[in-house]
Amino acid sequence: MNDVEQQLDDLRSRLMTIADELTDLGIAAIQAAIDEDGAQAQRPELEKRLSRARRSVEKAAAIIGHRPESTTI
Repeated sequence: MNDVEQQLDDLRSRLMTIADELTDLGIAAIQAAIDEDGAQAQRPELEKRLSRARRSVEKAAAIIGHRPESTTI
């Protein structure tokens, strides 16, 4: 593996770590809404934004990893 490929692989790995962190934050936002509103809780706007960001990061990681089929919406 050449230097550029290694750097891209490292970047893809970091992006996947960021996607995992965004997932965790989204779950925390949902849990906070449930804790606050109980059974009447609605999906928080913050969680929606975090989900969109996570999907975008995952798409970037897939493109870098030569897997464009996972970039379809």
